[in-house]
Amino acid sequence: MPVDTQAAASRLMRFLAVEGVTGQEAAIGRELIAALQDCGVPAGAIRLDDANTRIPVPTQTGNLIVDLPGRGAMHNQPRIMFMTHMDTVPLCAGAKPKLAGRKIVNEAKTALGGDNRAGCGVLVTLAAELANKQLDHPPITLLFCVREESGLYGARHVKTEDLGTPVMTFNYDGGAASDVTIGAVGADRWQVEIFGRASHAGVAPERGISSTMILALALTEVKAGGWFGKVVKGKRQGTSNVGPVTGGEGRPAGDATNVVTDYVHVRGESRSHDAKFFKEITKAYKAAFENAAKRVKNSHGRAGRVKFKAETDYYPFRMKESLLVVRRAVAAVTGIGATPTIRAANGGLDANWMVRHGVPTVTFGAGQNEVHTIDEWINLDEYDRACALAVQLATMR
Repeated sequence: MPVDTQAAASRLMRFLAVEGVTGQEAAIGRELIAALQDCGVPAGAIRLDDANTRIPVPTQTGNLIVDLPGRGAMHNQPRIMFMTHMDTVPLCAGAKPKLAGRKIVNEAKTALGGDNRAGCGVLVTLAAELANKQLDHPPITLLFCVREESGLYGARHVKTEDLGTPVMTFNYDGGAASDVTIGAVGADRWQVEIFGRASHAGVAPERGISSTMILALALTEVKAGGWFGKVVKGKRQGTSNVGPVTGGEGRPAGDATNVVTDYVHVRGESRSHDAKFFKEITKAYKAAFENAAKRVKNSHGRAGRVKFKAETDYYPFRMKESLLVVRRAVAAVTGIGATPTIRAANGGLDANWMVRHGVPTVTFGAGQNEVHTIDEWINLDEYDRACALAVQLATMR
């Protein structure tokens, strides 16, 4: 079903112009509320939940939830949900969106924020189209999540009873509108504290225990064992990465070149479509750090030590193609004249947690390209298809 593409693009530009990196979503939340009310959604149908009070890192606001009552012949059908996330990666701070033909590009040397302001544009456009054209549809919940980019926290901590018991969900994130994503990887986030012993590196380096050397030896063992980057062990595959390396209280690791570094804090991740395998990757990192700590000793025979912690950030999933939500997704993509491509994502999605909550969820793209980079841009033709697809999904019988 055709949508008002000019209005849809205008909304997208409006949302891209509002800064709202992960954890700092209050301003974009206010802008979304204003846009929804501009579309005729009553203020009483819009609310913010208290998920931010349960998220373990500072978060300005809760998830934005919108209730759209059913209309017409479909008013008493089971409720469905559309969701997206409203945060962007920190690299998007200071973005300056600009129209360039059928693209939106960035005039600043930052990421653009199409991931995921394009998803926000799709959901608000859906609300506008349903209201303006008085289309028949079942009861619908719109969910705009916080802190997707820093750990899927909004979707993880939403209370499912606040969502009105939807029987299925359609999530908008990266890729093409015709991508029917029915699965995604799971991941561990791990961190390790490396405790050494400080000493004057110029006068008595032998008395020190270098946390930096423990880190280097551990990563050497991980790399030699094939556990870093793309990890392939027989038929099992996954990935891993070592992230920020810092010292105490966010400082750099080590205070000066003339002091043996006595403390290093490291964070990383392990991912796979196989939950047992990403746990195995994490276990390899833990063993490597523990082995390295035992190897680095000072002149008195004292060794370093490590404190390793790991937590499952989100769980992998793969839905059956026979599920109603998948069949509806495939039919809707076909209904807008596109060819559906059923796939699984190699990254985490809010859908990981929604499926974990018991709500089957398919994810589509909305024209985002080169996300999380300074080369990011949005394909407006694909964005328009994503908007048309949302209307198709909401109104098909």
